[in-house]
Amino acid sequence: MKKLLSGLMSCAMALTMVACGGGSSSSSESATTFKIGGSGPLTGDYAIYGKAVENGAKIAVDEINAEGKIQIEFKMEDDQGDPEQSPICYANLQDWGMQIGLSTVTSGAGAAVSQKYKDDQTFAITPSASNTSVVFSNDDCTESYGYVFQMCFTDPNQGIASADYLKDHEDIGTKVAVLYQSDENYSTSIYQKFKGEAEKVGLEVVYEDSFTKDSKDFTGQLKKAKESGADVVYLPMYYTTAALILNQSNAMGYAPSFVGVDGMDGILTLEGFDTKLAEGVFLLVPFSADSDNETTKNFVAKYEEQFGQTPNQFAADAYDCIYAIAQAIEAGQITPDMANSEIAEKLIAQFTSMTFNGSTGTNVTWAKTGEVSKTPLAVVIKDGVYVGYEGE
Repeated sequence: MKKLLSGLMSCAMALTMVACGGGSSSSSESATTFKIGGSGPLTGDYAIYGKAVENGAKIAVDEINAEGKIQIEFKMEDDQGDPEQSPICYANLQDWGMQIGLSTVTSGAGAAVSQKYKDDQTFAITPSASNTSVVFSNDDCTESYGYVFQMCFTDPNQGIASADYLKDHEDIGTKVAVLYQSDENYSTSIYQKFKGEAEKVGLEVVYEDSFTKDSKDFTGQLKKAKESGADVVYLPMYYTTAALILNQSNAMGYAPSFVGVDGMDGILTLEGFDTKLAEGVFLLVPFSADSDNETTKNFVAKYEEQFGQTPNQFAADAYDCIYAIAQAIEAGQITPDMANSEIAEKLIAQFTSMTFNGSTGTNVTWAKTGEVSKTPLAVVIKDGVYVGYEGE
């Protein structure tokens, strides 16, 4: 996932090393065992994301190990979503013997280690770090690292998909207001692509405004959106800020259709938030827990049984990451005794030529840049849960 978080930690190295400690799911180590490692926020404000990724990956590892064709040992480090922590966690994983990476959960942390994966010729796939900086080494996205792939959509693609979806589903609304965070790359990059695509397809944007990370009062923007006649408010942002906006909109009696992106997944588990305020919120995500897809149904049932809650897209993306790696390992006849560089070469060859079917999409493919291609799903929050939205 996804956020380009600024480094705030300045503790001594000994303490930082402790902070990177995490859990592992393992079979007995042998010549047939692959070591897959990753990092994410297992503690702190974004632990919802990190724990979901860890849980989803563990379920996949356990299933694959039980099947017996290959064996995986999985280790997750706590980088707290911090780009100053993730390189330390990466070093810990390399010392542990990591052969394949699950990269990171958030984008800022991921961008801080992508060059390391390239330098060490180690393949990685991130479940949720969606910013282009995770797969591209330059701002104009012409130079990819080549060793880091994504299971999630890149941020700009979400903006394009959102504009196209709203244009095709006028039952949601036809006049759009947009609020985005100007000092957050995730929010800004989605907004820019959304705006460009909206102009291209003729979607009517009647109001737009920005805010910064310290903003807490959105009543002024919401009032202007209401006055503009907006019956849709597009929120390309994370769930913590979206929760404030939903609260304040409800207090002023403004009830448009709210449409969010994958960063809003998690709002239903936000402590202290009245989930009734999210009733009717639309999200474009790669995963719907109520899908009839057999892979999804089996995964959801196991997740609910083991962890007592419905999995979000971060868990599902991690689950798919492990299975995609396993598929590539088997197809490429890759063995754990190979050097990381050889494993990476063979995995890249498989990922750029294979088609994958998982819980977050069917007919999933990857470009040589590491970007994924799959169709987003629309879900709407009803009675406190996500349900698939087909439109009217």
